[in-house]
Amino acid sequence: MSTPQILEGWVSVLAALQAGRRPVQAVYLQAGKPVRQAGQITAAARQRGLQVQSIPAEQLDALAQGRSHGGVLAQAGERSFQTLEELTAAAPQGFFAMLYGVEDPYNYGQAVRALYAAGADGLVVPQRNWDTALNVVARASAGATEYMPTAQAAPETAIQHFKAQGCLVAATAKARTATPLYAADLRGPLFLLIGGERRGLGAAAQALCDLQITIPYGRGFAGELDVTSSTAALAFEVMRQRQG
Repeated sequence: MSTPQILEGWVSVLAALQAGRRPVQAVYLQAGKPVRQAGQITAAARQRGLQVQSIPAEQLDALAQGRSHGGVLAQAGERSFQTLEELTAAAPQGFFAMLYGVEDPYNYGQAVRALYAAGADGLVVPQRNWDTALNVVARASAGATEYMPTAQAAPETAIQHFKAQGCLVAATAKARTATPLYAADLRGPLFLLIGGERRGLGAAAQALCDLQITIPYGRGFAGELDVTSSTAALAFEVMRQRQG
């Protein structure tokens, strides 16, 4: 059984309660402090069979990792994941993405935030226990990591599944032969693999993809976009095309 983790701040706590993708053992509000969204948090906790506990600031601070919790904490367990089959069954014509080689929990959270805001129907991640950095991930994503339907799989397994479901499989790549993002047709069912700055998708997985995509720059620039910026550019271009 995993060690319970602490979620801090009303956005993260409310997301965990509303999404229902992980057990929440306890919810704490700081005694005597007006807490933003306290009513919503209390109602969401009640729906999960929880009684919100009012505790002194000193006790809340002792549980928290920092001092920016805003008077709201929750104790939560491991997140549950969907299967690949469940993702595509819920959105047969959907836009799905995979984040691969993303090592920093803050960057991971921000990237998921962009995907969720742009309307991605599901996320695939390699098997990794992000719960060790749950508070950072949840806050960086503004709760999107709780709401986003997510499955765990190896890239090759995921590629084969989405291909079988009729999705175009595209991956970010640095190759000169890669198609510029704004010239790619991304309107249909799509599985988009996005690699991290240091470690992208391996050659074997790249070879299975239907399309390689690169983000064109507006000027000559040797630096690379970080994964949060590139994910946002990719995700919102997909959104633009699919809504157009």
